[in-house]
Order: sequence, then structure tokens, then C-alpha cells
Amino acid sequence: MATTGKQIFTTLEADGTLTVALEDVTFDDPTGDQVLVRMEAAPINPSDLAILVGGADMENAAYTPGKFVAKMPENVNAASKARHGLKLPAGNEGAGTVIAAGDSDAAQALIGQRVSCVPGNAYSQYCIANAGMCLPLGEHSAEEGASAFVNPMTALGFVENAKADGQNAILHTVGASNLGQMLTRICKEDGIGLVNIVRKDEQVDLLKNIGAEHVVNSSNDDFMDRLTAGIRDTGAFYGFDPVGGGKLVDTAFRAMERVAVERMSEYSRYGSNQQKRMFIYGRLDTGATVLTPSYGFGWTLSGWLLFPFLQSAGQETMGRMRQRVRDNLTTTFASHYKKHVTLDEMLTKEAVIDYRTMRTGEKYLVSPWG
Repeated sequence: MATTGKQIFTTLEADGTLTVALEDVTFDDPTGDQVLVRMEAAPINPSDLAILVGGADMENAAYTPGKFVAKMPENVNAASKARHGLKLPAGNEGAGTVIAAGDSDAAQALIGQRVSCVPGNAYSQYCIANAGMCLPLGEHSAEEGASAFVNPMTALGFVENAKADGQNAILHTVGASNLGQMLTRICKEDGIGLVNIVRKDEQVDLLKNIGAEHVVNSSNDDFMDRLTAGIRDTGAFYGFDPVGGGKLVDTAFRAMERVAVERMSEYSRYGSNQQKRMFIYGRLDTGATVLTPSYGFGWTLSGWLLFPFLQSAGQETMGRMRQRVRDNLTTTFASHYKKHVTLDEMLTKEAVIDYRTMRTGEKYLVSPWG
């Protein structure tokens, strides 16, 4: 018997008109490995905002109950040509209770259980998810489990990546985010050196209070000296950056090169041979990534995405990572939210203008049923 509920869709037209609206949807009965989840909580992550608002002019958008219509800048719209005319769901992850299941053993075993899931349409009252991608939450609440996938698995993925590349220290450019706090705890547990960059003194205190050793404030005059000292102490020539635009990656490379040059026994016009690597895993700043000729030629800049990493890591590694998340959901992998909103409230001007700024530590949680 089909189930009806409300779900958010986002559509970008060829003329740059972006429409995000709440609609009534009928969900078919699950089959095979599928489960039907009554959604109870879903976070708004930076990765969700690209499809929800992108670079649209949200200040001058038209807001009506359960809907907004905005205009996308011409350059952004041109780069999004592949999605023109497509009505897309939104919401990478969330948590809820399985109310129906396909006939596979894995799906049937989840009936009645609260699970964390990654359906891709989590901003909905119901969703169809694959049983293999569901994490049973046991006694944990939906709020505790809503962010049990993207940030925890990303933070663990950074550490797995570093270990696979023979690294024992990491640089992270947005240390006070929910993900950054998780990474701080993981690195402490695993004996991995970590240098965190933050923008405020209170963020320094936040990370110090959960055990961080090297936290540097980019707003301070001595930022570069402190960043260099942190890299010197840890050997963090390997880092991750969600900002993307601007000079933050460049700054990291310059600080790494400073330390590398200190260790050189003789001068080279080509800079040090120390391999320096940064991964960009987000676009909090959609401007150009600025690199300067300041750190020789021994550097690599790559992109990093969670799902390609998990595919390459394999089922055994992914299973081990997921079990660690479940075992430490309210400690190492705890998430914190600034505000709870309903599906309707999520589309109001007040909410959109606030959550689209993506301020560190100010994540929203969507409650589909109010």
C-alpha cells in the first residue's frame, strides 16, 4: 500500500530561476533491499546547500509558505546546465524509523528499528533507503543519529586516507566545525598529530577543551608563525580544506614550505623536496582557489569526496568505520545544532538567510513532522 507524505524538491530552469518547494509525494512500497523510513530528523550540511540554494540571490527571492523562488547568477547557472529542468530531491542524510521493508533478509531485519540513513531525499516525511546503507541506532534518538554518516565518515575517511599515505599528522583548515571537532577527537584517540585552524578565540577554547593541542587563530597577527610552529611540531604536511576559494590552501602550503626549508642542508632554487599535499573537500567559498609561487614544486592539490573514497576503501573498511561511529555516537561523533525547523520553516527567508551562511558550529536540524 503506497504511502503519502511531504517532500522538498529543487528545480533550476535554463533561465536561472531556482524553485525550491514542498510537495505531496506518494512513496511506493519498498522491494528487495529497500526500506521505507518515516523520517524524524535531517541535518542541513554544507553539501546540501549546493543543490538547495547554490549561489542564488536569496535576499531578493520570493518567499511564500512552503516555497521560495530565486534567481541564479548567470555564471553559476551556466555551470549548472546539466541540472536544468530537473526536479531534484534534497537532503543527503537523516534518521527515522523503518515502517516497511522489501523481502530481503537485510531489509526485513530493520522493520521497527530507528536507523540513520543516506537516502538523498532526507528533507521529506518518508524516504526509501537501501538496507545496506542504514545504521541501526538502538536506543539512540533520531537527533543523535541524524548526522551519523556524512561528518563522521568524512572525518574517519581523512584519517584512513592519511594512514594509507603513510602520514601521521593532519592539517585541518576549519577546526571548530562539527566535523572538525570529530576529527580532533579521532586524532587524539588514534595518536595522529593535528593542526587546527580557526577564526575566533572562543573556537580555540572550544577545541582546547576537547583535547586539541595545536589550534591557531587565523585572525591573530601571529597566525603564520603559530601555524608554522604547529606544522613543525607535528609534521603535518598533509591537510584537508572545505573552504576552497581564496588563499587558505596557499597559506597552508607556504607554512609547510617554511618548515621544510628549515630542514634543508643546502639551498635549492626549486624549493624543498618535501611533499606537501592538500585536499579540498568543499566550496564554502565559491571564489577562485588562489595559489602563489611560494613553495617550490613538491606539492599536490586534489579534490576529496566521501562516496568515491568509500567505494575505493571497500566494504570491510566501511563496515569498520560505521561500527566505530555507532559505538561512539554520543561522544566522539556527537553533533550539535543551533536550531530545529520544520520542512515549512526551512523554506522561510529568516531560516534560509541564516543557514546558508554556513557559520562554523551553527548547523540546523530539520524535523519533518514538526
